[in-house]
Amino acid sequence: MQVLREAAPPSAPAPEVERELAGRLPARPGHAVVLTGVRRSGKSILQAQLMRRCRGAFHCNFEDTRLHGLAAEDFPALLDLIEEFAPGKAPAFLDEVQEVEGWQRLVRTLLDRGRAVCVTGSNASLLGREVGVRLTGRHLSFEVLPFSYPEYLEFTGRRPGGASLEGWLDDGGFPSYLREGSPQVLQELLRDIVHRDIVARHHLRETRHVMNLALFLLANTGQPISLQRLTKVLAVPTVAQTGRYVEHLQDAYVLFAVPKFSPSFKRRVIAPNKYYAVDNGLRRANSPQASPDVGHRLENAVYLGLRRLGQAVSYASEKDAWECDFVTEDRAIQVCARLTAENRRREVEGVVRGARLPGRRRPLILTLDQRDRLVLDGIEIEVRPAWEWLMEPRPG
Repeated sequence: MQVLREAAPPSAPAPEVERELAGRLPARPGHAVVLTGVRRSGKSILQAQLMRRCRGAFHCNFEDTRLHGLAAEDFPALLDLIEEFAPGKAPAFLDEVQEVEGWQRLVRTLLDRGRAVCVTGSNASLLGREVGVRLTGRHLSFEVLPFSYPEYLEFTGRRPGGASLEGWLDDGGFPSYLREGSPQVLQELLRDIVHRDIVARHHLRETRHVMNLALFLLANTGQPISLQRLTKVLAVPTVAQTGRYVEHLQDAYVLFAVPKFSPSFKRRVIAPNKYYAVDNGLRRANSPQASPDVGHRLENAVYLGLRRLGQAVSYASEKDAWECDFVTEDRAIQVCARLTAENRRREVEGVVRGARLPGRRRPLILTLDQRDRLVLDGIEIEVRPAWEWLMEPRPG
């Protein structure tokens, strides 16, 4: 196939940022590294960075239109070509594998031949289901998000601090937007995700309800919202249909759901989720706010920071009494752009209540640039600038 002879990994326009995840990915023969994430988050560039460490590696982008129609019956010929172009046990890098039905069989054969394999894809459920069936025990999965705050600093050349943090909260981390600066880039990206990764992949008849759900949830990040309310507000025919569409948006990495903390499984299932956007720039470009909205953007950024840590995250609250933004295994975290005389009691009480939930948690309040130590009922609360917390070393 001539297309495979011409195949080459993409090169990133300057300035290229070495992704934080690149240094943490193993390359072991007989194992697959699975990179998943939203479109345009940099999965292909990360693959290219990994390929530079390998000699004679094979690369193929299955989204290349010249490979349209590639099917399982073509795998023997493809494997012969891989042996020709990358003989021996050179690693194989396969981009957007979900475009080819039965791709996991191809990967399994490559693994059986002693090669290391790296694949990327843009659908969490599809990749997870197919990897689980064919590659159990022989793969490691990693999530690729748009640029983190430190990566944003490297790309833009800015210095850590409150001003650059607000810049990142505004711009987000999609490299294509940071290069071009046009909101249209992110508006077209959302339409592309909805049409290609949701409507076309799931054979839906129309896009209106999916797009309305995406826009509504992007505009209301950090708010507890039930499927029943979404169904009513957006006039979706059934709650079950709303639930499926929300799952599709999560599988395409547009949004992430955060459940309410409860020792009771039944209460966790019944309580409404909160939703956070994969990127603040995508959120802002597709849900313009009349007010500055810094607090909600900061909360969204902190959630993404916790997700990069790989921690299970929930929120906690008692109706009309208190709320704690995030509860993890070892932390209760409150996010507040600025602590003031008017909001201090509410924010401090919320994080202390979160710290007192079953388990052992330290309370932390993250702000734009304030630093302090407070005490309530004998419990010490650390107040830190969020930009400093986001700069701490963390897994990818």
